[in-house]
Amino acid sequence: MRPQKKPKPDTGKAKYEPTAPEKAALDRYRAGPTVPRIKVTDGKNLKPDHPDELVGSALLAEALGTGSADFMHGLISQLANAGSRGPQIDERALNFMLSVIQGIKPRDQLEAMLAAQMATIHMACMQVARELAHAKTIAHQDSAERALNKLARTFAMLLDAFKRYRTGGEQKVTVQHVSVSEGGQAIVGNVTQEASRTVPQKPVATTPALSDTRQQAMPPVEPPSQVLALHTRKKVGGRDGGQSSA
Repeated sequence: MRPQKKPKPDTGKAKYEPTAPEKAALDRYRAGPTVPRIKVTDGKNLKPDHPDELVGSALLAEALGTGSADFMHGLISQLANAGSRGPQIDERALNFMLSVIQGIKPRDQLEAMLAAQMATIHMACMQVARELAHAKTIAHQDSAERALNKLARTFAMLLDAFKRYRTGGEQKVTVQHVSVSEGGQAIVGNVTQEASRTVPQKPVATTPALSDTRQQAMPPVEPPSQVLALHTRKKVGGRDGGQSSA
């Protein structure tokens, strides 16, 4: 006779019941992305992790914003080379970079290339950050700090270029709150403001000052007697005399 298995003791620990938001997050996590992962075989061969390789390739190409198989295979190979450390391809790093690109949702090949550069720059940033954290010497610390600073600024520049390319260089301003005081009017719609023109300024009218009548007026200044005498001698008979009697 076979010995009967003893029942496992009941620990009395109740099974955890997730809340409604946790269940929704769990469902989204289980569903996962519709884009297949990349499976690496023999350390160098790449293929989509999908029952049908053609369908998996089509899903990958759509996620990269292209309909070209050459572009898809070329970009995935470049990502594999950028994320590998040594002769073998790092499958986890490759799929991480692909997930970054898929999250950006590129709409064409140029957006896919910008997204791929952002993914690889981010990977390099994390590697240099690790070197900075484990630096043993001042020279190593300074070198890692400069490299991290350059990579972080490059990432920000790529992000800005991606935004400008996607929006076509347009800047959109969203007004979320408008306050209109009493007697004012609010305009709803597109407002075009022309350049301000230079308007000639009108002279400012000034009010003449009022004199104080209580003060005594200043007497007029009389010209010297010698100047008056000279003026009388110069004019004789309505014309310039030119000759004067001493």
